[in-house]
Amino acid sequence: MTPILLAITLLLGVTLCYFAACAASPFGNCRKCHGWGFEMKTDRKGRMKRGKDCRRCRATGKRIRIGRWLYNRWARIHRAGTAD
Repeated sequence: MTPILLAITLLLGVTLCYFAACAASPFGNCRKCHGWGFEMKTDRKGRMKRGKDCRRCRATGKRIRIGRWLYNRWARIHRAGTAD
């Protein structure tokens, strides 16, 4: 196999795996709170305690994946364009 053909095959494989992940699980953990839904703080004794709710995910701990967001946007535009 030539290196270009191998690179194209690898890129296509990674893309298809990402689309499968977006279809199977459209939501991932929030990057700011790591899926907890709130920030962890320490008190003066060094013990962990619950902090404020995460503003990025609105305390759900989940975010929509980029691929799923793009698919939703495309489907909405297509639906609006083909409506009777």
